[in-house]
Amino acid sequence: MQRPATPPASADSDVPVWSVIIALAVLAFAVPILVALGRAAPESSESDTTIRPDADGEALALMSEAGEAMIDSGYDVVSVQAAMDDIAFANGLRHAESIALPTVIMVSARVRGQVRTSVVATGTQSLRLHQIEEIDDVVTAARRGLATTKEGIDRIAKIRAMPPPYPPPVQLVGQILTSAALAVLLGGSLLGIGIAALLGSFVGALGLAGARLPARYQVLVTVTAAFVVGLSVFLLSRTNLDFGVLPCLIAPLALLLPGAQLTTSMIELATNQMISGAGRLAAGAMQLVLLALGIVAAAALVGIPTLDLSRAYSPLGPIGPWIAVAVFGLGVVLNRAARARSLGWILLVLYVAYGAQVLGNLFFGGVLSAFVGAAAMTPVAALVARQRTGPPAMVSFTPAFWLLVPGALGLVGVTTILDGDSSGLTTVLTTASTMIAIALGVLVGWAITGVFRRIRERRRMMVPP
Repeated sequence: MQRPATPPASADSDVPVWSVIIALAVLAFAVPILVALGRAAPESSESDTTIRPDADGEALALMSEAGEAMIDSGYDVVSVQAAMDDIAFANGLRHAESIALPTVIMVSARVRGQVRTSVVATGTQSLRLHQIEEIDDVVTAARRGLATTKEGIDRIAKIRAMPPPYPPPVQLVGQILTSAALAVLLGGSLLGIGIAALLGSFVGALGLAGARLPARYQVLVTVTAAFVVGLSVFLLSRTNLDFGVLPCLIAPLALLLPGAQLTTSMIELATNQMISGAGRLAAGAMQLVLLALGIVAAAALVGIPTLDLSRAYSPLGPIGPWIAVAVFGLGVVLNRAARARSLGWILLVLYVAYGAQVLGNLFFGGVLSAFVGAAAMTPVAALVARQRTGPPAMVSFTPAFWLLVPGALGLVGVTTILDGDSSGLTTVLTTASTMIAIALGVLVGWAITGVFRRIRERRRMMVPP
């Protein structure tokens, strides 16, 4: 029995030549910038830590508040536990223990001969990007002992109450921009881009209105958004308009997709954090099911004609996707309320991620292209975080998670299964493989970052004072 030959992925790749050339040019332009940033970045070390003896155990409260804020920011539990351990060390708690889960933070330490424990519930508030940046500043200061426990707790409370830096109309414009940009990246026509932008404005307005609802009713916002978008797209598909169904269906809902949450769950499972990883995976899968239910309900109500879901358009030519990346970054900054000064840094990470993904798609195919993109963007996000005006890594590569769009494939697969087509299992498996690839890429990227950090530390030790 002979197995047929398998050509390399590049032999039958459908990546346009111009996309590869532009990707190489973008990465070639980014490399010297990153090298210059690496040389100019300020150095920090553990020796900067100031030890503040905590006789009353007040540091436990700061550990709990900081851990809760990091969980609400989307950090994985390994990073949260490391931060709480550093805060304990900075406050003289040598035998503190901490447990971080997506829904609870537990810290315990022996203070003056007594064991004290603090437990707080987490996951009740999702922080915006500007709040995550502020939280990172507070946690960094607390880890180095540069602020008292009361100062840290008070600052976290003020950050939670901070209003977004942009008014609701500007946030709505951000949602429109992200929808239009993703429609370009997903291969929509000019008409399809306009439809995606229009539906994105509805989803954005619904999200702003639904933000005031109690958490238990947020699921209604998700299902309603998916139902209205699906209903509109399926009704339009019965006309003779040529717009591309899939981009119009996915792009307006993209920021509701749990791509970052699902990828974080894979990172936690890969680092043996089974409880938190499984919990996030279940929550992300539930979000996909809610979106899929809305779309399936719309399809059942109006029916779906025969469609060619594989057809892609390129109305803006080979430069279109690269313009869309910039528009997407601007839209995320406005919609998710990041600091204005963070826009350039976020765009740098986005372009590195997308350029690396294009090249990865050429040589390894679709699934492993996500691995290449994640592995490339993670060291860049870490380098950006070291700059004086740079946002923390969580802020700069969260938009890149949405750009890699693992959740979009999952939504298509889950919708197909709920509609009674078992072939959707293939798409779901592809999504799972993509998420695992992104998680492994992030882990590889952090490993590369650690290697460069150790090289810098050795060079610094060799330089005479």
